[in-house]
Amino acid sequence: MADKSAAGKAEDMGEDKKSTTRATTEPSFNLDELRELADLVNKHGFTDFEFENENIRVRLSKQVTTQFIAPQQPAVIPGQFTQPSAAEASFQSSPVQESVDYDASLYKITSPIVGTFYRSPAPDKPPYVSEGSRVTPETVVCIVEAMKLMNEIQAETTGEIVKIYVENGEPVEFGQPLFGVKKQ
Repeated sequence: MADKSAAGKAEDMGEDKKSTTRATTEPSFNLDELRELADLVNKHGFTDFEFENENIRVRLSKQVTTQFIAPQQPAVIPGQFTQPSAAEASFQSSPVQESVDYDASLYKITSPIVGTFYRSPAPDKPPYVSEGSRVTPETVVCIVEAMKLMNEIQAETTGEIVKIYVENGEPVEFGQPLFGVKKQ
């Protein structure tokens, strides 16, 4: 039963209770079943899950937070000169500034749903697009699988794919950038 999806497990649990306690107002889940359901939802990477039947409504939601970890600074030895020269300082900050400006100028194709990102229609097929591919608004660029449904994502713009932000098979969130397109 651990191989089933959270939604399937919830349906099974709800059906079992419906057949035995249809006339009562007893809740459809006990605390152990709720914990097991929460573990399944967490295991499959869902951020939101909702189940409802005639006896109970359950909504599980997980807030995703990102944590910034500052890079470690080198140890300072007393008496050692630690300030970089002007050339070193400009060299260190220049590439970061350029990539931020470059990404900001790109049109982002974002995920319209939470799911799993796939670059090709099947594992043995070539990707829909690669860096350097030209796209039109109707061009299918990838698939996002959600609840066993394969959703084709279209470019919705004309241009050239210059950046792919997500690796094949990775989970994606709603609104997460998938591709960067240089509009033409």
